[in-house]
Amino acid sequence: MKDKIHPQLFDVNVHCACGNEFMTRSTKKELRVEVCAACHPFFTGKQKLMDTAGRVEKFNRKYAKKEVAAPVAEAAPEAEAPAEANQ
Repeated sequence: MKDKIHPQLFDVNVHCACGNEFMTRSTKKELRVEVCAACHPFFTGKQKLMDTAGRVEKFNRKYAKKEVAAPVAEAAPEAEAPAEANQ
């Protein structure tokens, strides 16, 4: 490795908002974080998956195929059948 091009690394104590502390290395002398592996819902298994305000149903209603168009399409062949019988 070349000299004088790499940043200096320090052993630092990371402080989390939940009170957890752990040691790591960093270019900064002190680290304070809001969420760590001890308190993050993904890592603790307390993650809540919820449908807020019916967003899934809202999406399904918005992008669902219109069922009104299907009966109109069925009515069109019936209208053509009597016209062919007259010929």
